Amino acid sequence: MNTIDQELEPLAALRNAVSSQDADAVEAIIEPISPADAARLQLQLSESDRADLLKLVDAETAAWLLDTLPDEAAAAVIESLQADEAASIVEELDSDDQADVLAELSEADAEAILQELKPEAADEIRSLMEYPEDQAGGLMITEVFKFEVDQTVGAVLQKFISEDEGIERYRGQHPYIVNDEGQLVGVVSLRNLLSTRRHVFLRDVMVPPISVSPSTPLEKLRDILDEYPFLGIPVVDENDILLGVVPRDSVSEAELERAEGEIQKLQGLVIEEFRSMPTRLRARRRLSWLTINIVLNIIAASVIALYEETLSAVIALAVFLPIVSDMSGCSGNQAVAVSLRELSLGLIKPADVFRVWLKEASVGLINGVVLGILIALTAWGWKGNPYIGLVVGLALAINTFVAVSIGGTVPLLLKRFNVDPAVASGPMLTTITDMCGFFFVLSFATIMLPILK
Repeated sequence: MNTIDQELEPLAALRNAVSSQDADAVEAIIEPISPADAARLQLQLSESDRADLLKLVDAETAAWLLDTLPDEAAAAVIESLQADEAASIVEELDSDDQADVLAELSEADAEAILQELKPEAADEIRSLMEYPEDQAGGLMITEVFKFEVDQTVGAVLQKFISEDEGIERYRGQHPYIVNDEGQLVGVVSLRNLLSTRRHVFLRDVMVPPISVSPSTPLEKLRDILDEYPFLGIPVVDENDILLGVVPRDSVSEAELERAEGEIQKLQGLVIEEFRSMPTRLRARRRLSWLTINIVLNIIAASVIALYEETLSAVIALAVFLPIVSDMSGCSGNQAVAVSLRELSLGLIKPADVFRVWLKEASVGLINGVVLGILIALTAWGWKGNPYIGLVVGLALAINTFVAVSIGGTVPLLLKRFNVDPAVASGPMLTTITDMCGFFFVLSFATIMLPILK
């Protein structure tokens, strides 16, 4: 059997099992595969087949399948189910995943599913949905491994044994200790538990906890986890009532999603896209971005029209125009990437724009001179005219300095005016570096035209 057949076989088998409503066959295909393979297979099914797949397996397996999908894709499947069917699956998800998936639905659809859940569980999900996804409240789970101060070490160890299969929902949390009012008062390390006699009260072995509020940003959570080897960070309200725990893996996933989102925005994919989405929807989303770029490119190209006579007289310059603009654009994009990274980590703020410019200007000056000399020597050696080399070399050197200065500072300025820097920085940089690059080359060439011919 060739590689292609081996690749297609699980998908074809799953399609056949779903279409024939063969639950046993579906289970046999799903059971041994990894989460990544489960997501890949589901996204290659039609939307109706994805919904039928979830109906053929038990609620726990359906929740696992749903959890392997991106939130938007998972929400699309949930939306196609009846409210009671969707509720039975949502019930099996971790609390943070419940909120993430339902937040992707329309308010009416989400509420219809919540109405099918127990009132207490529904209220808990509603409260989680109110928190931003990049803060502790939006990242925490409400499944907390907690005990009261007057319980013993033996009670904790007994819970480990009695809840052996369900203990994984706590994601490796240390035991958190609360008082009668539900306030967080301490935490016990697993090492201390194992080295302490069973009859000892938890109040006697606990240590003061490090906790955060629901509004704590992702950057602060990451800093805490970098400093301490915690598997989770407890979240408390203004009265120190324990609300939930932010698992370490949730922070890592949130940082990865943020980074991926920034990259997608830089490429013009403002909204999360998957190839399983309808073609017309994907085309419309991309066109909304590409049509803006047409206008920006026309603006940049208009500079060339102003110097048409110069370009006609020294046609060799046409070869170097895209080189100057592209090289400068690459340098500018490097500066954009660094600024976006430091903004996301909280290392710089809009008020630091001048300091950032000074740092980038020095790099842009050095790289501009080096790149300018290289392109000048190339142009001179190719055309045998040192003045052509001087024109393009000087233009590239100055444009690189401009591009790096803009790339480093524009994200901060956009952030200052509440414009998403990841979306707008790229088009602004490209347009300005193209215009300036064309202008510098053709202006210098116009000044030196008599000796260039």
